Amino acid sequence: MKTKAVFVCQECGHTSAKWLGKCPECNNWNSLVEEFNTTVKSRDRGFRLEALSKPKRLLDITVKNEVRTTTDIQELDHVLGGGIVEGSVVLVGGAPGIGKSTLLLQVCSALSQKGKKVLYISAEESGQQTKLRAERLGAVGSELYIVSETNLDVILGHIKKVSPDIVVIDSIQVLYLDDISSAAGSVSQVRECAGKLTILAKHSGISVFLVGHVTKEGSLAGPRVLEHLVDCVLYFEGESQTSFRILRAIKNRFGSTNEIGIFEMTASGLLDVENPSQMFLTERPEQTSGSAVTATMEGTRPLLVEIQALVSQTSFGLPRRRTTGIDFNRATLLTAVLEKRAHLALQNQDIFINVAGGVKIVEPAADLAVICAIASGFREKDISSGDVVFGEVGLGGEIRAVAQAHLRINEAKKLGFKRVILPKNNLNNLEEKFKKSGITLIGVSTVKEALDIIFDN
Repeated sequence: MKTKAVFVCQECGHTSAKWLGKCPECNNWNSLVEEFNTTVKSRDRGFRLEALSKPKRLLDITVKNEVRTTTDIQELDHVLGGGIVEGSVVLVGGAPGIGKSTLLLQVCSALSQKGKKVLYISAEESGQQTKLRAERLGAVGSELYIVSETNLDVILGHIKKVSPDIVVIDSIQVLYLDDISSAAGSVSQVRECAGKLTILAKHSGISVFLVGHVTKEGSLAGPRVLEHLVDCVLYFEGESQTSFRILRAIKNRFGSTNEIGIFEMTASGLLDVENPSQMFLTERPEQTSGSAVTATMEGTRPLLVEIQALVSQTSFGLPRRRTTGIDFNRATLLTAVLEKRAHLALQNQDIFINVAGGVKIVEPAADLAVICAIASGFREKDISSGDVVFGEVGLGGEIRAVAQAHLRINEAKKLGFKRVILPKNNLNNLEEKFKKSGITLIGVSTVKEALDIIFDN
């Protein structure tokens, strides 16, 4: 077979006959790498899905009951939507040392103790190293098999021989196929290896977990096609220096997206955090300006988090704006709303905003809390420790209604908060429901009205 050189973008998989400094498909610079003989010579016909090769009417297709296997790790089951679906492919990504291999070893142990046969492919560690880590975690099950291998053809042979219920690949970027001459981790290798494992899972009903490396920007290394192939994409968030980890579902064909699971890293592995809201508010300072508590929704779960704002006189001609945990452009917009609608002179103030606990907030329901935290820091007036604030803020300074307000209020009531400041349009349906609950609901329609109520205490 004649070898032909092509240049492949390592970000999106675009191919070019010659080297280009900038990929014309995804506009990334210096991402095209020369690869040879990227065409697979032959494919294993044994893994083709013959049942799906013939067109059928949608009405004639029978649907089986969804079979899920719980892992007994509550936070992981919650993120997956109730457990592992038979024949699903789950991609777990995260920074080095964040806890990906630790979590999957615990999953393997829990499933093997329930009678499930599990095969753990350790492509980056020897069997002895994996055994030492498993003993430290107490993750040793009678039906847990471990093999150290990087050749996918050999791995497929092991899977056929062992016939496991669950397969864990740690990690997909290290596997390679002999039919492809490019290096392991290249676009061609990752795409073909993941594709074969996906076909295997769909054909045999084996559930497959893939561990993926991430780049310095925090996205999964390799082509985006890897995320499109799998059924579920989970990201580990958090700093390796801290003990708390957040597992977030970015994609899930069998459950809700944007669900999160909260874990605590200990010497014996990752443990479920039963009350995340209480954990995020444990170290909240008392009687300190620039601190506001908001109720945000992560999928179907309400979370109470603290938003901190530090406002100080700038020492330079141009005031600085820094954010951690919320979108920078959104924070800049809210600052402009405060200046225009609440008449706060922030044009010569440095503003630093942080979401305590390492949580990333993307929904606009936290807008009102961000505004209140900035106003509190600027006025040097603290917000009552019994207040929870949420609501979306428009450019006209109006407070817009948010979804699932009753779940947010229930979470605040459960943690002992006395007062909730929320959009007036949400108040109409909730006032009667929480009349005798011991928590006060105050509806506001403008930013100025909210600030007058909060700081008139």
